[in-house]
Amino acid sequence: MLSQSAAAKLCRGPRMSQLDQPFEAIGPLGGQSLLIATAIAVGRLVSKPRTIVHVLSYLRRRVVGRAKAVGKNLHLYIIDLAMALAALSFASFMRLGLDGEVTSPESYHSLLFALPCFLFTCAVVFPVTCLYTRNWRYASVGDMLGILRAVIVASLAFVFMMFVATRLDSIPRSVMVIEVLLLVPLLISVRIRSKLIETGRFGPAANRARNGRDMVPVLLIGAGDAADHYIRALQRDPDARHWPVGLLDNAATTEGYFLRGVPVLGSIEDFDTVISYLEVRGIKPRHVIFTERMPGLVDPALEALIDRAERLGIAVSRPAPVLELRNPKHESRFELRPIELTDLLERPQTVLDKAALSRMIENSRIVVTGAGGSIGGELTQQIAALGPAELILIDNSEYNLYAIDLELAEKFPNVHRKPYICDVRDPVRLGEIFQRHCVDLVFHAAALKHVPMVELNPCEGILTNVIGTMNVAEATRLCGAKAMVQISTDKVVNTTSVMGATKRLAELYCQSLDLAYVAGETPARFMTVRFGNVLGSSGSLIPLFKRQLAHGGPLTVTDMEMKRFFMTIREAVELTLQASAHGLEKSLGQGEIFVLDMGAPIKIIDMARRMIKLAGFRPDEDIKIKIVGCRPGEKLFEELFDERERRVDVPISGVLGAVPNPVPLETLRKEFSQLRRLAKAGDTGGVLDLVARLLPSYHREETKPAAATPFVPHVIRGSAKAATPQREAAA
Repeated sequence: MLSQSAAAKLCRGPRMSQLDQPFEAIGPLGGQSLLIATAIAVGRLVSKPRTIVHVLSYLRRRVVGRAKAVGKNLHLYIIDLAMALAALSFASFMRLGLDGEVTSPESYHSLLFALPCFLFTCAVVFPVTCLYTRNWRYASVGDMLGILRAVIVASLAFVFMMFVATRLDSIPRSVMVIEVLLLVPLLISVRIRSKLIETGRFGPAANRARNGRDMVPVLLIGAGDAADHYIRALQRDPDARHWPVGLLDNAATTEGYFLRGVPVLGSIEDFDTVISYLEVRGIKPRHVIFTERMPGLVDPALEALIDRAERLGIAVSRPAPVLELRNPKHESRFELRPIELTDLLERPQTVLDKAALSRMIENSRIVVTGAGGSIGGELTQQIAALGPAELILIDNSEYNLYAIDLELAEKFPNVHRKPYICDVRDPVRLGEIFQRHCVDLVFHAAALKHVPMVELNPCEGILTNVIGTMNVAEATRLCGAKAMVQISTDKVVNTTSVMGATKRLAELYCQSLDLAYVAGETPARFMTVRFGNVLGSSGSLIPLFKRQLAHGGPLTVTDMEMKRFFMTIREAVELTLQASAHGLEKSLGQGEIFVLDMGAPIKIIDMARRMIKLAGFRPDEDIKIKIVGCRPGEKLFEELFDERERRVDVPISGVLGAVPNPVPLETLRKEFSQLRRLAKAGDTGGVLDLVARLLPSYHREETKPAAATPFVPHVIRGSAKAATPQREAAA
């Protein structure tokens, strides 16, 4: 009999949590007590229709869910049933065919009866055991054990049916054992097909191109769990552009192993050897990615590896931790992934010749104008790293000058520097500064660089870009410096903008002074370095796209066909320094313009789509792209060479040469004097007329094309005007 406490518990009725295990609270009771408890529980259920409704509703949802899962995976369901029939047929043949029994009428009729029964059993059991509610793309060992369970349950249910029907007289028991051993691997093989495709995606025979796009080779540091997660994510992402070509790991036992098809090529100490090996195979990595902190890799070793990678022109980065928590109440509703600017380019960066740079910069007194800007700031940092005797910073913006001076003080405290608030339009102030410091080298990066702003303020553009350059050049010549390097832009070629025209006039002035050096009339070299858009500069395309992404879009693009040359700020400055060092040391490029090799132009809309994907979103779905139309002074494409220029070879890696038709220095000085007077008087019409007379390639048409003009290298498209959404800064 039940005790009073047990009976009291039963009389209170079962809770929903107790329905799953109705006898859990009964304790060690006898068979009679168990029967009584079951009867009471059933009675309580019947007495509460609401509970029965909940249970039936739950069961109905489960059944409907299983049915929907089968409908979504109908092809897999049909394949499973076909494989079940094949497994049972082949198992029967293996068991009965050994002694000729398979062809007997009894065996034939038994098999003919057994196959439909087994098919029916599998058709019911497989959905019930959740074979079709799993995402097999993310299958694990536990999912494979689920297949084994489903096959065993289906086989036992079939055995029970056959036992009831025929007492298993017609089918040997061993047939079912063979059937299980056959069916399990058959079902697993179908489900791991996608896993095998993913694993082989980065194997030795992996194709470098995916979806018609060039993949970025990367070298991973570490072969642990984080590397496994990272490679798996790349394999599953159809839009991924990184291609792991190898791993480095400090564990000696991992060398020669493969992690998801990616080979472990050696240890950290083998970095240079591995890079050389991959370069010979034509797959030199453009990124080194630290997937995890290496055991035993102390900070000096880490810094040494980063330095070696940077000397080889290889970017170094680290993915965000998988379990990093984000603030869901962040002011931006779009939490952006870190975007590597080098991922936006389709080419590797050029390796820097630091030895030549050291010979030029070390123990020299260097002036950088526009030191607080994007290009000027990068110039000052790279120059400071090479140990100059003194670094003189000139900028017209107090805050920009303060910011770069503070940054240099933190990074290079031993470099002697002197910041000056100075406008390059002031020749007296410039001359006084240059004479005071006995300047050796001048890097002139100060300019008004944004096309729409200069288009609206042409007189200011003339005073800064033309007259300011002339002032800096004259101060350089008079103070006895060795050289001046002017930063120019690809917008000077067949220009349709005032900004491009002003920079073109500055180029011509420096070229004339350099030819004067060749003629022995001046002791200083005057070199010009021309390049296109730099990624990440202030007011340029990439920061704007980042702001638009943070606000959920849309990203604004001027025209579907607009193209631009792109380069990272760091690479542009490195090549500028490299061209300057070789030009000064080896007397290269006299009377020429150094043109940085920027690869092929990239469509702005492709850049927008690439940024959206790198930020973790889908173009045109998560983030829209809006075509906004043309603005004054913009072209659909830029060029690096004018057809009037003679293109020459320059023995400097990553640098090309152009020789414009020179203009006599005295002519330029006379015309520049007139430009200064017109600009100070605010005579915009007179300024533009004089510029057009000096530059026949400057096109002032106000009309815009009805359709996009296709890109043709080195051909004048003067009338083709358009506007990029946000213009990259060239200097």
